[in-house]
Amino acid sequence: MIWKLMPLINMMFYLGREASKLWKKIFMETYVELQLLAEKWKFLLAGLVFQYIHGLAARGVHYLHRPGPVLYDLGFAILPELGVQRAYLSETLFSVIFFSFLLWSFHPFVCHGKRFYTVLLWLRVLACLVICQTLRIFTFYSTILPGPNYHCREGSPLAILPHPDSIFEVLLLNFPRGVLYGCGDLIFSSHMIFTLVFVRTYYKYGSNRFIKMLAWLMVISQSLLIVAARKHYSVDVVVAWYTVNLVVFFVDTKLPEMPDRSGGSQQILPLSSKEKESKAKEENHKLLNGDAADRRQRTQTGGKHMENGNHHVHSEAAMNGV
Repeated sequence: MIWKLMPLINMMFYLGREASKLWKKIFMETYVELQLLAEKWKFLLAGLVFQYIHGLAARGVHYLHRPGPVLYDLGFAILPELGVQRAYLSETLFSVIFFSFLLWSFHPFVCHGKRFYTVLLWLRVLACLVICQTLRIFTFYSTILPGPNYHCREGSPLAILPHPDSIFEVLLLNFPRGVLYGCGDLIFSSHMIFTLVFVRTYYKYGSNRFIKMLAWLMVISQSLLIVAARKHYSVDVVVAWYTVNLVVFFVDTKLPEMPDRSGGSQQILPLSSKEKESKAKEENHKLLNGDAADRRQRTQTGGKHMENGNHHVHSEAAMNGV
């Protein structure tokens, strides 16, 4: 009877051993990331707070929105309309992209293959999002177009927001209804900002070539579904495509590149700014001391050569005299 239970016992021991390794890995990675978080938390917090500011700006422009006839759009003329019943398809695809990227960004905590630090990755992502959303706020407040979405058209009770009863109604964004049924924040698409930033980030730091190709196909599908669901005009998607890519390129040139963790010889934690400064000072100190020592050695060596030379000359003179 016990021989029949041996495979099960061995499997339990194996699972226990692997679970212990996994928890040790999670603990070590958490320790490293917390050290980075202690240094970068102000920037991350600023990026998260700006997400609320962006939502507040989108809520504010809804009070200024006035419905009107839907503008002519080439994308509307080409793509068939999904309708109210199937408009959820674009939101479903966006949710898949969003949560897939969120899970992938934390995979260094459990997986062996690590190419980045989660804190530094989100620092770059939030930097791109903040710049893009700032440009978006200036853009949709400059010209408020009549919304093409179904709840933003003439006759819809949600197209025009009544004057708020209190400041808290504005500050709380009427969540989640106010976020889902906004109008006026069109140029350029916020969904495309998140989608392009996430996919560009995975394309740079991800390792699976098939997923990279699939991600770009999902971006193209997301673009078409947004227009087909009449959530945005085509110009909102087109402007997002080149604006977000330019912003990501700008951020990549300005922020220092993250250390690659794929090599086994890499240190577990990147150097902080203070450590980099102290290391640079130490190298300069070594360099200066090395130059001074080198000069002393050359001087001593030169002195020996001169002594040897003088001794050789005196010897020759004595011999000639003899």
